[in-house]
Amino acid sequence: MTPEAERWFAARSWQDPSWSVEELTRLKEARRVSVVLPALNEQDTIAPIIAELLPLAEPDGAGEALVDEIVVLDSGSTDHTREFAQCAGARVVAREDVLPEFEPRAGKGEVLWRSLAAVSGDLLVFLDSDLVDFDARFVPALLGPLLTGDEPVLVKGFYRRPLRLPREGVRQEEGGGRVTELLARPVLSAVRPDLAGVVQPLGGEYAARRGFLESVPFAPGYGVETGLLIDAYDRHGLDGLAQVNLGVRKHRNRGLLQLGVMSRQILAAALSRTEGNSFPDGALDDSRDEVSCPQEISYTQFVQSDSEWVPHDQPIPTAERPPLRSLRRNSR
Repeated sequence: MTPEAERWFAARSWQDPSWSVEELTRLKEARRVSVVLPALNEQDTIAPIIAELLPLAEPDGAGEALVDEIVVLDSGSTDHTREFAQCAGARVVAREDVLPEFEPRAGKGEVLWRSLAAVSGDLLVFLDSDLVDFDARFVPALLGPLLTGDEPVLVKGFYRRPLRLPREGVRQEEGGGRVTELLARPVLSAVRPDLAGVVQPLGGEYAARRGFLESVPFAPGYGVETGLLIDAYDRHGLDGLAQVNLGVRKHRNRGLLQLGVMSRQILAAALSRTEGNSFPDGALDDSRDEVSCPQEISYTQFVQSDSEWVPHDQPIPTAERPPLRSLRRNSR
C-alpha cells in the first residue's frame, strides 16, 4: 500500500466496532436515518432481514429510535418480494413510482439513485436483500463513523465472505468476493493507489451522508459501488472514507458468466473516472438528464453449444444517472 493508504487503514478501519444502539441514538439528535434495501426477486430472504431490522426502528425509553424508516426499493420483482416485505413491516416503493419522469432501467444503481428521492434520511444505510443469516448489528456499525465524526461521508463494510454454490456442490469458508479480488481491488490500486486499503470495495453494505449522495452521479448496475467509492475519494479525500468490520457476510453467489458481466460493468465505472474521463460537478449539461458517457457497450462471452463454442454479445449499460442535486437545481 502507499504510505497514505497505510495511514488511512490504521486510522479509519474499525476492526471491532463497539458502538451501542443507545449511544448512537443519542448522538444522531435531529438527524434521520433511512435503511434502504434494493430488491429484485428476493422473496426467500427479504422478510427475515426486515424482521431483524425492526427492533432498531422501535423507540427506546426516551421515545427515540436509531432507524426512522426501513424501505424496500423494488426493481421490478416478479415473485412475492413486495408482498413479503410489506407484511414483514417495511415500506415498499416500486422504482417506477419514484422520479416517474425518468423511464425506469434495470439494475441496482438505478434503484439506489431513485431511493434518494424516496426516503427522508439525512444518513442512508444500504443493505443487499439476498443476505443469509443477517445480523442487524451491521446497521449501528456502519453508522458509527458518521455519527461520531464529521469527516467521513461514506462508510464501507468489510467481512469474511464464504463461497456458497450449492447447485455446483461447492461450499467453503473462504472464496467469496471473487470479482473483488480478481478485478476490483487490482483496478482500484491502479487508478487510485490510495484506495488499496479498502477491503471490500464492492460490498453492498455501506452508509453515507445524503449531501454526498446527492452530489455525485450513480453508475448503473453493478458499477454503482465502484463509482461512489471513487467519487467520495476524489471529492473528499481518503479521510472522507471509513470502513468497519461486519464479521461474516453470506449471500447468494453467482456463476462465472454472471460474474463476467458484472466485472465488465464495474470496469466501465472505474475507467470512466480515470484521468480525462471523470465527471466533475460541472460536467453535467443542465439541458440533459444524463452524464456524458456512452449509453451501452458490448461484451462478448463464449458459451458451448454441442461441440462448438459460440460467441454471445452481451450488452452492458453504462449510462449514469446525474447527481440528484442537479435535477433539483434545474427544476427551480
